[in-house]
Amino acid sequence: MALFERDNDIYRDRDALREDYQPEQLVGRDEELHTFQAALQPVINGEQPNNIFLYGKTGVGKTAATKYLLAHLREDAAQYDDIDLSVTFLNCDGLTSSYQIATRLVNSLRSESNQISTTGYPLASVYEMLWEELDDGAGTVLVVLDEIDHVNDDSILYQLPRARANGNLEVAKIGLIGISNDFSFRDDLSPKVKSSLCEQEIHFPAYNAENLRSILEQRAEVAFHDDVLSPEVIPLCAAYGAKDAGDARQSIDLLMKAGDLARDEDTDSVAENHVRRGRRALERGRIKEGINGLTEHGHLVLYALLTLDLEGETPIRSRDVRPRYTRFAELANRDPLVPRRMRDHLSELAMLGIVSVTERNEGRRGGTYREYALDMDVELILSAMSDTVELVGVHDSIDDYVDDDDEPTTLEDFNEV
Repeated sequence: MALFERDNDIYRDRDALREDYQPEQLVGRDEELHTFQAALQPVINGEQPNNIFLYGKTGVGKTAATKYLLAHLREDAAQYDDIDLSVTFLNCDGLTSSYQIATRLVNSLRSESNQISTTGYPLASVYEMLWEELDDGAGTVLVVLDEIDHVNDDSILYQLPRARANGNLEVAKIGLIGISNDFSFRDDLSPKVKSSLCEQEIHFPAYNAENLRSILEQRAEVAFHDDVLSPEVIPLCAAYGAKDAGDARQSIDLLMKAGDLARDEDTDSVAENHVRRGRRALERGRIKEGINGLTEHGHLVLYALLTLDLEGETPIRSRDVRPRYTRFAELANRDPLVPRRMRDHLSELAMLGIVSVTERNEGRRGGTYREYALDMDVELILSAMSDTVELVGVHDSIDDYVDDDDEPTTLEDFNEV
């Protein structure tokens, strides 16, 4: 008997639940797709492309919508002899400078035998090479910078949109599409960059439970055999996804985890208990990965917000988190960060889905500000922060969540589902 045999009782095509799967139609984003399509229309008209800025939380369809529309745009543009369209897609995760992005773009336009080093050139020289490559290729070029909020300086975000206006390009028509998960990223841009990059802004709001249900039904029809899913599975996955910041990716991952649990147990259907157990397992993994990737000050900011949340002080503004964070930094013998850097850590926690953020507008007198609140189970967060709690000390608010020996519950202690 073979050690490995195919098991297709649950799944028809499990890959339909993977992140790289591109459905034939995008559901739940009709309004955003219509606006995005209109912003891309100048390309088909043979005109200078718009610069477009997309923003919204992780998992709300920004990248999927971009890939979907650009695939159709390339296909439709091929029907016109006077349009030569090329698209360069670059994920900025791990890229922190305009220099790194510019060198990547140059190399994407060059042959393998003519690549440049990613270090050693003045930035101005790299830009000159980029303009030369773009003009040599002529045509219309759309540059997509996904997770653009990772870039610490905004030079490239000014140079690309204004390349023709500044006389750097004579032939090529270039358009920049920036995608950001960070709501505060746009506000931190310099005025000259904001006016260039944000010609067309499209906000992708969180999905609601109805949107998520439609998305899951679309994927499930391809991924699972008929009658494998119990009736409550998709509504429960959608409800959890709506609660978790309206993240479609998390809902799809949960559906796949539930399917995997059912397959591992050699059952013939996916039931509600598989969803609930799958959610717990995914939460443990996501929180552990997210918190472990934070800097030491990121841990201190999170610990401060967690204790304030337990005291009923959330939602709370960053300026009101700061005194608690400063005190914890002092207890840990660390120099507190300046307010802006502390806010950056709050934004990072929001992107990870550990913290929720709400925009407030009090008009002329109160202005616009953000409020933060914990968006995850307290015990799960503490289970990944034992080192921070040990370094700072056990705050009164978490007494009920620690063991008698004053050590917070560990991930191993919390593995029962």
